[in-house]
Amino acid sequence: MTPASHPVPDRYTVVLRPGPPGVQDAKGHDAVLRTARVAATGATGVSGYPYYEGEGVRAEIDPESRAVEAVTVDGEELPYGWIAQLADDAPDIRPT
Repeated sequence: MTPASHPVPDRYTVVLRPGPPGVQDAKGHDAVLRTARVAATGATGVSGYPYYEGEGVRAEIDPESRAVEAVTVDGEELPYGWIAQLADDAPDIRPT
């Protein structure tokens, strides 16, 4: 399927972490450096996936795999070692 053939969620929560899943903070919780609620802009990114923006984060997100394909934070690339993932909350789907 092509990226355009999937329903495009209105919003996601992007979670920025200091490394792969499972890295924990001092309290034993999964480490989270920042979260941002991003909304669909209606544009398609260079990757061919929908473009989302909000709270200083810009991201191209594959709605099928839920992969964050491209991301900037406050206009900059992620620092070395940081990763961007989507929160487990259900996305808001646009009516078709």
